[in-house]
Amino acid sequence: MSAPPLPVIDLRNSDAPQRFVASLRDTGFAALVGTPIRATAMRGLADEWLAFFRSPAKAAYRWDPVRQDGWFPPEQSETAQGHTHKDLKEFFHLYPWGRWPVEVSDAARRHAETATALAATLLGWVEAHSPAEVRAGYSEPLPRMIEGSQQTLLRVLHYPPLAGDEPTGAVRAAAHGDINLLTILPAAAEPGLQVLARDGRWLDLPCASAAVSEQLVIVNTGDMLQEASGGWFPSTIHRVLNPMGEAARRPRIALPLFLHPRPEVRLSARHTAGSHLAGRLRELGLKD
Repeated sequence: MSAPPLPVIDLRNSDAPQRFVASLRDTGFAALVGTPIRATAMRGLADEWLAFFRSPAKAAYRWDPVRQDGWFPPEQSETAQGHTHKDLKEFFHLYPWGRWPVEVSDAARRHAETATALAATLLGWVEAHSPAEVRAGYSEPLPRMIEGSQQTLLRVLHYPPLAGDEPTGAVRAAAHGDINLLTILPAAAEPGLQVLARDGRWLDLPCASAAVSEQLVIVNTGDMLQEASGGWFPSTIHRVLNPMGEAARRPRIALPLFLHPRPEVRLSARHTAGSHLAGRLRELGLKD
C-alpha cells in the first residue's frame, strides 16, 4: 500500500496559511504553487549552472573549510549521518557575502532574495499557527530570527549522470534531515526525492512538469525548527534515489535555499543556532 500523495497548496487561497502549517506538522513537508518563484527562471538557472559544473572553471572556486562557501567537489561531498558512502553529487555554496562565479549571471542571487522573502512569510505563518505553548517557547518571533542573518545559504546541487561503477549502496542523497529552519526547494524536473512518512513508508514527492508553466515549490522543516518548537514541527528524513533506465543518464540540478537564523539566536536551552550548525557540520565531515 503506497503512502498518500502530498497535497499541493495554492498560496493564493485564503486557507493557505492553515493548510501549509498543517502539512508541515503532519509530514514536515509542503508542496506549494502561487509563489513568486517562476518556472522559466528555474529552468534557466538549471541550464546555466549545469554548464558551469561541466566546465573546468569550477576548480577556481574550491570550497573554503572555514567560510563554507564555494565549490564542493564529489570527493568532498557529504556523508549522511549513519551512512558510510558519500553522496553522489557536487555542489556550490552561495552566500550573499561569499564568492559568486563570474562565469554565471546574477540570476541565482535574485532567486535567493526571492526565496528568502517567501521563507520569511512562511515563517510568520508557522508562528501564527503554532499552539500557544509552542509559540511561547520561541526565544523571539520566527521571522525576526533570520533578520540580518549571514548564514542563509543557496546550495546549487549537481547530481551527475550515473556511470554504472558507483559503490554499492551509494545514492545521490542518502536519508537525512536538514539543519536549518525551513528549506525552500523549487521542484526539480527529474523524480527521485522522497520523504519518510510517519508510518515508515517512503513518499514520492512531486517533481516539476514541463507541461505546467507554474513552478512547484517544495518546503520542508529542518532540525532548527524542530529544536525551537520542542519537536512540534518534525524535521522529516528525506533522500534522493538513484534513477533507473534512461533517467540514470540524465543529470539533476537542485536549488535548495537553507534558511538559517543569526548564530546567536537561542533555539532552546541547549542550543543556539551557531552551536547547532557547528555540530551538524562536524557530523557531515564538512568541518573539523
